[in-house]
Amino acid sequence: MKKLLRFLIAGGVGFVVDAGVLHLLLWFTPFGPFVGRAVSIPSALLATWFLNRNFTFGRSDRSLAAEGFRYGSVGLTSALLNYALFSSLLMTEPSLRPIIALTLASAAATAFSFFGYSRFVFRHRQNS
Repeated sequence: MKKLLRFLIAGGVGFVVDAGVLHLLLWFTPFGPFVGRAVSIPSALLATWFLNRNFTFGRSDRSLAAEGFRYGSVGLTSALLNYALFSSLLMTEPSLRPIIALTLASAAATAFSFFGYSRFVFRHRQNS
């Protein structure tokens, strides 16, 4: 339960980074919400990797490169799920504000991410 709470805190920070970067890009650039998310998602992924590695799960016993590859794999899959839901929501309901679509899509991707990170990335090998 403690890891789940820490994961949600790290995810909350990632959400703020994602939403903040998206908001800044929508406000200060000609980028629309689709290009904006393509920039904001990697920003959030980097922030959550740092927090999950140092605060939530602890460093894995894999090399930094292997851990990073696994984290990126789960993160990219989760991000694609998140982005697909975000895009679908905006295309089916054009009057929906992008921040609402981001919130709903991010919530849906949370369970997948927790399972992937806890089981595939940061799971410590047992000494047999």
